[in-house]
Amino acid sequence: MEENHLFPVFFKLNRLQVLVVGGGNIGHEKVNAMLQNCPEGNITVVAITFLPELEQLAKTFHNITLIEKPFSCGDLLGKDLVIAATNDRALNTCIWEKAKASKVLINVADTPELCDFYLGSVVQKGNLKIAISTNGKSPTVAKRLKQVLQEAIPNTLDEVLNKLHIIRDKLKGDFAAKVKELNKITEVLVAPAAEETPKED
Repeated sequence: MEENHLFPVFFKLNRLQVLVVGGGNIGHEKVNAMLQNCPEGNITVVAITFLPELEQLAKTFHNITLIEKPFSCGDLLGKDLVIAATNDRALNTCIWEKAKASKVLINVADTPELCDFYLGSVVQKGNLKIAISTNGKSPTVAKRLKQVLQEAIPNTLDEVLNKLHIIRDKLKGDFAAKVKELNKITEVLVAPAAEETPKED
């Protein structure tokens, strides 16, 4: 049976340099998704033309750079991640080839076999962030699961996280001792709900 062997990581985009090739709907979607998760992300977008919405993002976020020109190999210089987001399959494949030659991680939109990483659906409640992956099988299912989790996880959970952070800082002992104590404190989060005792008439 096939399994999902992806290794989930969370990138600090404010410490990386990201290149997006494509200024249309796909490019706008990818840039917007990254900004929602990391408003300080360093993103360069290369395209022949840009959607007005993408131009507006660049005006709002000064860490977004728009370069109006065709893609070239030099665009990969100094980049850590690249997203090929054009509607030209041949161009996307070319970008993939150049990225692999430059040892830059790449995501080719809607082409799982040419992706080193995926941009999954994300659920966020304050400091809590959950990324969902279907191994490239169905982004639609990932979006539906996002809706379910977004509604199921209470907003107050972020308050719990903040209080636990304070408790952790006050705990004495080594790492193992702190983990043991925090496990005790948070056990209530995973304990099965107690069954109600039926009342006698």
